Amino acid sequence: MKKLITLLLAVAMVFMVCACGQTAAPAATDEPDAEATADPNAGEPVAEFTTVTPGKLTVATSPDFAPYEFYAIDEAGNPVLSGFDVALAQYIADYLNLELEIIPMDFDGVLAELANGTVDIGLAGLSPDPERMDAMDFSDIYYMGGQSFVTTVANKDLFTSLEDANKAEYSIGAQTASIQYNLALEHTPDADVVMLTKVTDIIAELLGGKLDGAFIETAVAECYAINYPDLSIVLDVPYDTAGSAVGISKGNEALVAAVNEAVAAAVADGSLDQFVTDANELAAGSVYEGLLEDYDS
Repeated sequence: MKKLITLLLAVAMVFMVCACGQTAAPAATDEPDAEATADPNAGEPVAEFTTVTPGKLTVATSPDFAPYEFYAIDEAGNPVLSGFDVALAQYIADYLNLELEIIPMDFDGVLAELANGTVDIGLAGLSPDPERMDAMDFSDIYYMGGQSFVTTVANKDLFTSLEDANKAEYSIGAQTASIQYNLALEHTPDADVVMLTKVTDIIAELLGGKLDGAFIETAVAECYAINYPDLSIVLDVPYDTAGSAVGISKGNEALVAAVNEAVAAAVADGSLDQFVTDANELAAGSVYEGLLEDYDS
């Protein structure tokens, strides 16, 4: 073991790129598996692990979930993939000396890609729900969030409790394949629960009067309420598995350990707090939420 650690440290001395905030170039290798070591400032090397593409960290995300992931519109009118999940993905890739590739997709696609093992990790505000653990592994929690029931300002007096929303005459929205959909079925089973692919679709249906309420992750709901003053967050929704974790393709225990080490480092050095602060500031500005193929500048 001591010889192995010495060897890994020697590899790190040769290949580690120390520039903060930049994607590290992958080391050339003739082996089919990717090998990575931690930032030398972390003190100990992470275990050897494999990735879908050697030398690269392939990440699935769903950019309709500000402040986690979204497109911030810059001064030139260009959409820039942003959010604290996006910043954390770059941090993890840099920490593991891997090139970062982020693939935007719908949320249910993130779950499918992780289950199929075609991406390394998913960063999409994922809750480590026990029902998902047969399909993927999870990192430690990196962000503590909550769940909310949202309606319009005009209708907020209709919902003083979740029981008020559990009526057949109400249409209640939730994102496809999400924790919020399960919460809608649990708390409003007598209502017409409507699944929609994107959170943006839910917001549009609410504002257009086609939905009476919706279950949305609290931080996301708060961002939408800033940009759409007609929205109102009226109720906290109880949920046992609070918080977000990195989804990791099943069975790659070494990658789970490596991601956990990177997440712990981001928390310890204050980077994650800064990512959240920056993302919330950006999300309060000009944003686009959805896939770029649907973007109309």
